[in-house]
Amino acid sequence: MTCALCSADAATRFFAVSGGPDDAGVEICATCQGQIEGDLEPNHWRCLASSMWSQEAAVQVLAARLLGRLSGPDGGQDGGQQWARDLADQLWLDDEARAWADNQPQSGGHVDSNGAVLVAGDNVVLIKDLPVKGAGFTAKRGTAVRGISLVQDNPEHIEGRVEGQRIVILTKFVKKK
Repeated sequence: MTCALCSADAATRFFAVSGGPDDAGVEICATCQGQIEGDLEPNHWRCLASSMWSQEAAVQVLAARLLGRLSGPDGGQDGGQQWARDLADQLWLDDEARAWADNQPQSGGHVDSNGAVLVAGDNVVLIKDLPVKGAGFTAKRGTAVRGISLVQDNPEHIEGRVEGQRIVILTKFVKKK
């Protein structure tokens, strides 16, 4: 398969694009997904110059969000990538797609790595191997954590039971099941 964002000829996986139609998403490679869920490597994302013109609304929305991240203060050492700001200025989205692109959960709430809102009692899956400090084991990627609870004073933390231990997990390392 071909990645909808970087056009790499690699195995792809479904990536949900939140804030729009139910079950909306794109097929992307592991490299793109890893960077979306973590830190963006600006040079990899120069591919957005072509993928932002995709006929698929979900690809356009994801490209717009990525360009926004790259343009902002976290987008690079110089406080943002000028080329990303230029591309974002060129990108035209119809009103429905623009509303979808802007419909991201506000900070302050608990959200998973894909931006889905988490509530107490949700089930999540780990997207990365996580060493558990003080317990002597590693929580493996793909492990289901059922019935999470939210850490009220920190929207980046949730609590859940893994291998019989109650642990604190960063929300950026889980996705809602």
